[in-house]
Amino acid sequence: MRVTFSANGKPVEADDVWEGESLLYVLRERVGLPGSKNACEQGECGSCTVYLDGVPVCSCLVAAGQVQGREVRTVEGLAGQDGELGLVQQAFVDAGAVQCGFCTPGLLVQTDALLAADPQPSDTDIREALSGNLCRCTGYEKIMDAVRLASARKCSVEGVAK
Repeated sequence: MRVTFSANGKPVEADDVWEGESLLYVLRERVGLPGSKNACEQGECGSCTVYLDGVPVCSCLVAAGQVQGREVRTVEGLAGQDGELGLVQQAFVDAGAVQCGFCTPGLLVQTDALLAADPQPSDTDIREALSGNLCRCTGYEKIMDAVRLASARKCSVEGVAK
């Protein structure tokens, strides 16, 4: 089957898609967007998190046919139009939260969604929002630092009062 959808604001088509093929596979192997990682394939690690119509989802659990005519935004879509790192991406780099990098794409998308909903989340809110994203390298303290840094920068840019 042919699947047509929007990825990061651009129309894309994928031909000869098998009915059971995941959105993650289509993004990585057919569309050329390898940022989302393939780790558990069971929706438990969050490494493949993307936006689907503005809602974060595990792309490994979404059948490719379900995205027909819909909007997908991947970690690549968090960058600026000229390819510069987005606010959340830069905060992860600056805070040293990019470890092996495997979990990072999902954490970035989930953090972006969190800060869009709540620019000043509490530590409890951050932990809850990222609870579906597993990092197997080390602890989560640098990731927490990165989310706090992104929050502070977002509030500064948008003029959100503390």
